[in-house]
Amino acid sequence: MSIIHLHGTSTGTPEQYVAGLTDFGPGRSRLFGNSADAYLKVHHRGGLQADVTEGSGGIWERLHYDWSDPKRVVLTTTDSNVWGVNRRRGHVA
Repeated sequence: MSIIHLHGTSTGTPEQYVAGLTDFGPGRSRLFGNSADAYLKVHHRGGLQADVTEGSGGIWERLHYDWSDPKRVVLTTTDSNVWGVNRRRGHVA
């Protein structure tokens, strides 16, 4: 299993960052160019986590979002046609 840590700098507040990252509504591609509305499917969304498929240009991944820690958001790939387990095709990419 690979773990990727991303760090960045923003002029927004932590609350604004989490709000943008966890807004799974139409127009998400305005913030995230690799998340086309046609690929976006929210399987489940709770108060502090979500199960979402997103992507664009033939590439998609299903992610578990967890923002229960106010200092970070954890995204875990649960399915993908690029990396991780691809259950629909029955192999590990």
